[in-house]
Amino acid sequence: MAFLDAHAARERFRSGDLTPSALLEAVLSRIDAVNGDGDRPGVNAFTEILADSARAAARAADAAYAAARPGDAPLPPLLGIPVATKEKHGIAGLTLEQGLAACRGDIASAHHPVVERVLAAGGVIHGRTTSPEFSCATTTHSPMWGVTRNPWNLDATPGGSSGGAGAALAAGMAVLATASDIAGSTRIPAAFTGTVGYKAPYGRIPGAPPLSADWYRGDGPMGRTVADTALLAEVMGGRHPVDHASWGPQANGSLTSALQGAAGAQGLRVGLSLTLGDYPVAASIRERTLHVARALEAAGAEIVEVSLPWTTDRLRRTAFAHFGHILGPAMARLTAGTEAELADYTRRFIADAARAASQESLPDSLALDAAVQSELAAAMAGVDVLLTPTQAVEMLDADGAYLDGIDVRDADGSTRHLEHYWEAHLTSPFNIANRVPVLSVPSGLSSVGVPIGVQVVGHPFDEATVFRAGSAITDLVAVPPFPVEIGAGRAASPRSR
Repeated sequence: MAFLDAHAARERFRSGDLTPSALLEAVLSRIDAVNGDGDRPGVNAFTEILADSARAAARAADAAYAAARPGDAPLPPLLGIPVATKEKHGIAGLTLEQGLAACRGDIASAHHPVVERVLAAGGVIHGRTTSPEFSCATTTHSPMWGVTRNPWNLDATPGGSSGGAGAALAAGMAVLATASDIAGSTRIPAAFTGTVGYKAPYGRIPGAPPLSADWYRGDGPMGRTVADTALLAEVMGGRHPVDHASWGPQANGSLTSALQGAAGAQGLRVGLSLTLGDYPVAASIRERTLHVARALEAAGAEIVEVSLPWTTDRLRRTAFAHFGHILGPAMARLTAGTEAELADYTRRFIADAARAASQESLPDSLALDAAVQSELAAAMAGVDVLLTPTQAVEMLDADGAYLDGIDVRDADGSTRHLEHYWEAHLTSPFNIANRVPVLSVPSGLSSVGVPIGVQVVGHPFDEATVFRAGSAITDLVAVPPFPVEIGAGRAASPRSR
């Protein structure tokens, strides 16, 4: 029952076959069984379990379903569904620490906009999920919250920064989850955990100021299915008075109505890029991405190979030039005086960002962004969506820092050293070009038993086509069931230097 999807759960709630309280208890029991605690190692996906308030909300949902009669107004779209929220999505009256010693004991004065909307839609928030410090890494561990592990292989990370969200979904500890993304922080954990993650166009899902004004970032939904992820995206999205960059309607059904299953592949023109220029990509990841392309083609899509003039080095320099003028200084100011207590990856991020800002002015950074955006537009001319891997590597160590970069084995067996581990993921270009919607969906398992994902990239603001293609992929491509027995796999990760 803990692995039930949101749509199936709502149908059972309406039929009286299942109550929200019963589903919540199944999820809480699963957390008790596999999340671990100080004496029992486990996935460690949560910073806090909100069992009492969740049970009260579930009982209220029980009563609402029991009282519903034909002809009544529709019940809220998430009524009774257990939702895990990323800790950075503040809940009024609870701590908001973001894994930082500098923020220890801070209390949120108001709900984050996405929390507000989840609650208004009837969602039952039962837990808050882990992230690395200030969400600045693609693994999920911190001195404050410890190491979050991948349910498929406890030696592996679930990715980051929304690693707790991905791990909770994959392990049956949540039905839906909130996430965020500034360089892949929703899509990377989705790929590594076999779940679905959505990076909306900038502003489509409201954030919390002041960093909501950073045009690389965005909050978003994760789920175990494309349909569930679309449902949560519709709840979360739309103009909000707190975020002046937010736009569009809320909960208008435009995403869920775009889901056609396998039939949605018919007539699609799909651009295919296995490397986005010169990314080294593991053989198993390339093969699974090609498998997705072949499945779409067999179902009536046209596959068009596209090329991009990008290098991982250039994309890293472009992204860090941006971070050097916004996120890096914000982190340095927030953590001043507590540097000795920071994780090593956080100190490295702040230093890298400062160095990049000294080399590129903000206007220079905008020019770098514009070049990437123009090249992406040219590559996607004449296609409806772009298909590309989400990650380049099969796994990363759960507690890895990769301060000296990462060695990535390419499909031909050669090994290439990348200066920064962020280059081991094919995600940041679509934060540089952050008006494009991107959906990461599962494509299978790698040779080390950790999931693989593909990204479906749309034209600016064209969300419906991305969900149409993602729905087709999940109907056409078989992937293994989620691990009831966690951590079965054991394998060596890419070697760090």
